[in-house]
Amino acid sequence: PWQPGDKLVQGDLADTLERIARKGADEFYQGRTADLIVAYMKKNHGLITSQDLESYKAVEREEVSTDFRGYRVCGMGPSASGGLVVIEALNILERYDLKGQGARSPRTIHQVTEAMRRAFFMRATELGDPGFSKIDVQRLVSKKFADEAAKTIVDKASPSETLAPFPITDAGEGTDTTHLSTIDAEGNAVALTYTLEDAYGGKATVAGAGFLLNNEMGDFNLIPGRTDRAGRIGTKANLIEPGKRMLSSQTPTIVTRNGKVVLVTGSPGGRTIPNTVLWVLLDFLALDMTPFEAVAAPRTHHQWFPDEIVLEGKDWPEATLEALRSRGHSLRFVERQGDAHTIFVDQKTGLRYGVADPRTKPSSTASGD
Repeated sequence: PWQPGDKLVQGDLADTLERIARKGADEFYQGRTADLIVAYMKKNHGLITSQDLESYKAVEREEVSTDFRGYRVCGMGPSASGGLVVIEALNILERYDLKGQGARSPRTIHQVTEAMRRAFFMRATELGDPGFSKIDVQRLVSKKFADEAAKTIVDKASPSETLAPFPITDAGEGTDTTHLSTIDAEGNAVALTYTLEDAYGGKATVAGAGFLLNNEMGDFNLIPGRTDRAGRIGTKANLIEPGKRMLSSQTPTIVTRNGKVVLVTGSPGGRTIPNTVLWVLLDFLALDMTPFEAVAAPRTHHQWFPDEIVLEGKDWPEATLEALRSRGHSLRFVERQGDAHTIFVDQKTGLRYGVADPRTKPSSTASGD
């Protein structure tokens, strides 16, 4: 076993990165690296062929965006789901005086939860790979769409089953999704999220290439027509098909004002990712917290199913918890949620503040994307 202080030299990976640096992306799909992948597949009964690699093309898609209290919030569109989930939640929550109610008051938590519930219902029923399913992005980002969803929010929890026009049946993700936020001297910003899915991906390293294979197939809906209370979704848009890109929870996000970058953020955390980003945005844009406060503040999560609020930490006032239960919410607690390393840009001085999420520490908490 490896011990602290041992030196790990990843020679195969270094060779692979140098080949790609010299020859460009084609090296991965058609060059020596591709040959190594195909040879490994043949030896280990894998399914990826040289034709698969040669025919694969990265697809650039338009960002999704909305205006929220004077800011422009820009995110990644399908087949990533986080951008649209955050946008619908923001569009719903724009009508509420969250600051006046209190950042973590029972009413605010209730309203944010109901917005999350409806945004994740939209995720389950509307989103998938736009190359295979017609996704009306303009309708989903519109204020009218959010207005219709907001009309169904009352003072009590809406049972998640009542949102679905189909039956709901009775019924761990990994730790290697990674997000980075960066901005250069000229103000160009990048929010980048990438993932292996479960811990160490497929737990298989391509011989001679030095990198792990992921196991992203779990992001597809597995059983057609079966959506259950445990959170497994069976709706059509994200079912497995050859050549299809699976639906992801990635939520890299850039916020601008008057065309200038204000905030760059994102997070790991599986289906909690959109709601982690949502709280960072709400705390800074709507609740006037400082950058550090916005990243450090406790978070909550609701993903339609399981029908429960997941609260981060154990420092919630008992009165708040009782008020949420009285509204019909089921509660569950986790040690921490997300890892939202974030950059804030002061619009008056131009200074950039990099805020490291204080939750960062070694963990076995599930957080694949």
